Amino acid sequence: MVIGSTSSFAQFGVRGGLSASNFDGFSFNSRIGFHLGAFYEYQLQEDLTIESGLYFSQKGYKSNTEDIKENLNYIDIPLFVRYYIGDIFNVFAGPQGSLLVSRKYTLDGEISQTMEVLRRYEIAAVLGAGVDLPLDLNVQVSYDFGLVNLNYFDYTVRNRVFKLSVARRF
Repeated sequence: MVIGSTSSFAQFGVRGGLSASNFDGFSFNSRIGFHLGAFYEYQLQEDLTIESGLYFSQKGYKSNTEDIKENLNYIDIPLFVRYYIGDIFNVFAGPQGSLLVSRKYTLDGEISQTMEVLRRYEIAAVLGAGVDLPLDLNVQVSYDFGLVNLNYFDYTVRNRVFKLSVARRF
C-alpha cells in the first residue's frame, strides 16, 4: 500500500500503457496507441491524494470501411484526486488538459500533417480505478471523456480514450 501512515508523503513515478481512442459522433474503429510519462502524487489525508503528471499520448481513429487513419499526438496534463479503498484499491477522477503536438492523416496513401483542421487543445474529464501491487507497482484503467469540441473539419467531435496503464513509484 502506498499510504501507510498519517504523515504526508509525496512520490514521483512513471506510468505507461496502451490506449484505444476514437471520436464520439463517428462510427470509426478505435486507434490503438500508447501513453507514457511521469507523475507526482501528494497525500492530502490518510486515504486521499492529489496527483498531476505529464504524458505523451496517442489518440485518433481509423476508418472501418476506407483507408483513413487519423493519428493525433498530445501532451496530457492531468490533475486527479485519488481515493484509496482498503489496502490496495483506489478510484480517481479529475480534469485533464491536452495540447496537440502533431497530426498525421492518411487517406488512400496520401498524407497530411496540417493541424489547422482541428482545435489544438483539449479539456477532458477522466475517471478510473487502480490496484496497488508489491514493489510500488500500480495497474489502472481509465476513461477520458473529451469535453471540448475539437471542431474537426467543422464537425463537432470529442476524443474518447480508454487506457490500461502500469506505473512504478519511486
